[in-house]
Amino acid sequence: MGIANDFKTFLDSIKIDNADTIALRYGEVTAALNKEFRDTESKSANSLQVGSYGRWTAIKGISDLDMIYTIPAAKWDTYKNGGQYSLLRDAKDAIKRRYPSTTVKVDRLVISVLYKDFHIEVMPAFKLTDGSFKYPDTASGGSWKISKPQAELDEMREANARKNRNLRRLCKMARAWKNKHGVAMGGLLIDTLAYNFLESTDEYDMRSHYYYDYMCRDFFKFLADQPKQSEYAALGSRQRVSVKKRFERKAKNAYDLCLKAIEASGQTNERQKWRDVFGNAYPAPAKSAAGETAAFDHVFRNTEEFIEDNFPVDVRYHLRINCEVTQDGFRPGMLRSLLEGHGILLPKKSLRFFIADAADVPDGVELYWKVLNCGDEAERRDMIRGQIVRDHGRGECKETTNFRGNHLVECYAVQRGVVVARDIIRVPIDARSVEDTEDAA
Repeated sequence: MGIANDFKTFLDSIKIDNADTIALRYGEVTAALNKEFRDTESKSANSLQVGSYGRWTAIKGISDLDMIYTIPAAKWDTYKNGGQYSLLRDAKDAIKRRYPSTTVKVDRLVISVLYKDFHIEVMPAFKLTDGSFKYPDTASGGSWKISKPQAELDEMREANARKNRNLRRLCKMARAWKNKHGVAMGGLLIDTLAYNFLESTDEYDMRSHYYYDYMCRDFFKFLADQPKQSEYAALGSRQRVSVKKRFERKAKNAYDLCLKAIEASGQTNERQKWRDVFGNAYPAPAKSAAGETAAFDHVFRNTEEFIEDNFPVDVRYHLRINCEVTQDGFRPGMLRSLLEGHGILLPKKSLRFFIADAADVPDGVELYWKVLNCGDEAERRDMIRGQIVRDHGRGECKETTNFRGNHLVECYAVQRGVVVARDIIRVPIDARSVEDTEDAA
């Protein structure tokens, strides 16, 4: 097919596939608020779709939708003096009256309307003459703050046109990478960094899909080289965009993977290299007749499961797992530290994988684990594994090293049916003393 067609197929595969449902929900919420504040039931007037969906940079699996509802100017006197919570409460009650079976709650700046697979955060606000919005903040006794989402929407649209439609596509591909590798980056931060990258160069102003391999490579290099900072100025509005977790290390890894994918151009493993960057939404490698024949000579059950087949993925939080390594007669150690020192494990060791950092992951998430054995030894023994199993409530997964190869353990945090955080750790096991070991990795 060629690299251009592969990237076209990739972008098509990550397109939002529930736009009708999203539009219906936006309309229902808008109608409820219009009924409360204007005594009409319009499903479109006085609301503005913002966030990734409004900027047209969202992808399949999006679970965090945003909208602003414009409160009539005549209501300002009702709420201006300490009425921040009252405004949010009145808007919440209006939505709840119309849709009593839907979970609706006030959350500091917004009303969260919780549906299965996604939620809408509704910000009731007063529109100012310059097009910005004054919205309520209930923290610390209450205050009014300013947001300029229209400036972000306008600049995204204009910059995308200047850059031959490459900006929105790059934003979408960056989201696929973020979801694949568990990078806790907000949508506005991704869009701002993609915007900054393309504004920093004219290399891709007239390019299209045929050059997306190089564009992605250069974008990840741009991310990896970012100076350490806690915030950026958003495209268009120039308002503050916070950096929740550092992303440079994972961007450097993505850059290295892009280099390997480009080096494999025209080879049978080229697509797999790009799938290592972006996940299974990128086209799968073609099966060859020789490969089919080899499979019959080397039969094993490919039991690997993929989280994307079970849940939508929309990574928003940081999750990090580690592993305690123990062996009779030796002091326990942490896997990541051992790998930094030795690069590989020996067999006959006990492994306890656990959550090392999940400070910003919401309470009540469900955890799932996946243990995948890789390599010839796993195939020969017919022990690929790779099934996704629910955590038993202890936030840990216990294994033991058995046979050589690069094994993988991944953890997923699922909130209301959506994967909102994930992390993976590699477990390389040495070939020495393989045959007399006990259990599987």
